[in-house]
Amino acid sequence: MYLRLANPFISTSIPVKFVNGVGLIREPNVEVRYANWDDDNFVVSHTNSHGFLDRDPISLERAAATCHIAFIGDSFVEAREVSIADKFHVRLEDMAARELPHLDITTQAYGIRGTGQINQIPFYDEYARHQNPKLVALVFFINDFLDNSPALQSLAFGLDPDRMPYMSVQRDARGDIKLRPPDSEFRQFRLPRPQKRWYERAWERLIEVSYLAKWLDTKGIRVDGSVDRLSREIDAPTDSNPLLAAWANIIAERPCCTLLLSGWQPGDLTAPLLMERLPPVFEEALEYTAFGIDQFKRRADRDGSELVILSASDKMGTRGDPQFDRLSAIAESRGIPVISQYDYIVNYGYDYKDAGWSFNSHWNMTGHQWAAEAVLEWLKENQEVCD
Repeated sequence: MYLRLANPFISTSIPVKFVNGVGLIREPNVEVRYANWDDDNFVVSHTNSHGFLDRDPISLERAAATCHIAFIGDSFVEAREVSIADKFHVRLEDMAARELPHLDITTQAYGIRGTGQINQIPFYDEYARHQNPKLVALVFFINDFLDNSPALQSLAFGLDPDRMPYMSVQRDARGDIKLRPPDSEFRQFRLPRPQKRWYERAWERLIEVSYLAKWLDTKGIRVDGSVDRLSREIDAPTDSNPLLAAWANIIAERPCCTLLLSGWQPGDLTAPLLMERLPPVFEEALEYTAFGIDQFKRRADRDGSELVILSASDKMGTRGDPQFDRLSAIAESRGIPVISQYDYIVNYGYDYKDAGWSFNSHWNMTGHQWAAEAVLEWLKENQEVCD
């Protein structure tokens, strides 16, 4: 009874749908519930008419008359962990209205969890582009290197690399990188999962309806020692997924993914990015990341927009950090500015660890505030992007 009174709901609820040419997004105009029991964080918000966790898009006339900014990214932009009013792009809009009123800044966010820049190309083509943004900002986190690789993204989520639910890439007969549209039948080709035992299925059902069981599960207490996180982590990217090795052997047999098992052992998917010399599949992921950023650069130049990258803190540090250096090398060679949230946090004497939840690297309200301030500081020094 106490747990039911103390917690407004039991589990996360995020309805999804498949849109041809775009891939998986959220159901438009529905309620979304996010539950983070570790931090006593429960958020109820709503998707807009396009299926993104944000306010409804402003009119085309309003967007054309303002310095409109489109933020595109993954779970950091989707930000289901905070209310829409607390999201960094909304805070940026509020702060800019006070400190840069002559720019008349408006914002819109296009974020879906588990996507990289290549997956996000349709977010721009089908939605953001029509509002003619003056500035297109790609929000980059370390996982984006992985999510731009069909092999690594498939390994993380247990998907077929040839039947992805998002825009992806493939190589043609000459080895050139080509875009491949999302596949609506991806669910039928997911990688095999082990048959669950009766007590695993029972526990899964129990934690959906019992607040006590949910609390025990959150605290790591199991009814049976062999029940370990169950399928909650099988369907999500996790470095401790026991299926990684089995899935890697399956994926490596595909023509697209022959490099997968060369030079590393499947485990922590981000650890190889710290190596001075990357395993071949991670080198390929960098190439795909550059290709994805090139696609956005080409579109921004075509449409008269400026392109910028916001580098999220935590696992993306500053110069000298291998991940940040690789991202900045890609961006600088293309004349794309990089806003480092990490640098902003350190320069002002803050601790970047305070930007995320205790058991979740996503931004809390403080992290969103610092992201907004970092972008605002950059805008103050680059007001010409609004001309």
